[in-house]
Amino acid sequence: MTVLQKKDIDPTAHLSPEDIERLGEELDAIRQQVLDSRGERDAAYIRKVITAQRKLELGSRAVLLVSLFPPAWVLGTAGLAIAKIIENMEIGHNVMHGQWDWMRDPKIHSTTWEWDNASPAEQWKHSHNELHHTYTNVIGKDNDLGYGIMRVDEDQRWVPFYLAQPLWNFVNACFFEYGIAAYDLELGKNLRSAKRRSSPDFKARARQTLKKIRQQVTKDYVLHPLLSGPSALNTVAANVTANLIRNLWTHSVIMCGHFPEGVETFERRSINGETRGEWYLRQMLGSANISGSKAMHFMTGNLSHQVEHHLYPDLPSNRYAEIAVQVRDVFDRYGLPYVTGSLPRQVGSAWKKVIRLSLPNDFGATARKKVAASVTVLADPTRLVRREDAGTEAA
Repeated sequence: MTVLQKKDIDPTAHLSPEDIERLGEELDAIRQQVLDSRGERDAAYIRKVITAQRKLELGSRAVLLVSLFPPAWVLGTAGLAIAKIIENMEIGHNVMHGQWDWMRDPKIHSTTWEWDNASPAEQWKHSHNELHHTYTNVIGKDNDLGYGIMRVDEDQRWVPFYLAQPLWNFVNACFFEYGIAAYDLELGKNLRSAKRRSSPDFKARARQTLKKIRQQVTKDYVLHPLLSGPSALNTVAANVTANLIRNLWTHSVIMCGHFPEGVETFERRSINGETRGEWYLRQMLGSANISGSKAMHFMTGNLSHQVEHHLYPDLPSNRYAEIAVQVRDVFDRYGLPYVTGSLPRQVGSAWKKVIRLSLPNDFGATARKKVAASVTVLADPTRLVRREDAGTEAA
């Protein structure tokens, strides 16, 4: 059975092992329907998206050649930010998940795609596809949950370091592509250990990451600005702004999928002997969706359907919206909470949780007691006098 972190209410308590396996069979059937129906319309979709994204990026960079003119700078920067978001979210993330490998197109394949990001594709696929999607929301196993710098559950021991986690989270959001690169490299863990730090594997992966970062920096902050001639500094500013927007957007979408209130975390022993049905159940409880328009879903790389993505990470992203209705029906029939909400609501919920978990578990109760005591004294100042008198007499 799936083992939640210690909670007052277990949303799976009413399910028997047989229920969970039937649930898994129903979800397998939904998956098979999509596998059997993949075809030309799906291939046409991803090819159209890639073509449109490349045209948008080229057009935006062309506009930035004359970015001395403020309207051109605004237009070029906005277009470049959107192009970068689409490349990272709907194209890069999903292609590297293997969602389009069935097309057998070497140009759109998980083994050949390299994205516009500081993290090398090879390292990202290991940390994200192999680790995160295997150990979704398992404390101590899934480092995507908090990226190793945040407290993510009440059962985790609080230390003063966590007081600053809202700040760490904001800084991570601004420099998200570099944070992901450091995370994929397991930089903190490797630097803390002299043995790990000196290992040939870590050194090779560090060189690979630094090479990728140099390529990204050269492209955005040297090559394209030089091509802009007199508009060079404006183009640098445009690239900084576009990357910042992309980083903040990507971080927000991912936070909404993994961290809002209502998303469950799990103990390490939850994966011992885990069945297919129990794996599905963990994905269902450990993910949250974002409701909104088709444009919003597209700009999130369809990760607004995070529940469906975690159930079926290698199915074409353009299918998530249509199977979401069937998945929601499974949730309802098995009495499970389907966590979803608008983008502002989910972002707010995630940040509220970050702030709440930065404080000790008993912080709220202690603060309320102090406030109540202060209110009592204000209402009856003689109580404080009597208390002081009593202390004096005792002395």
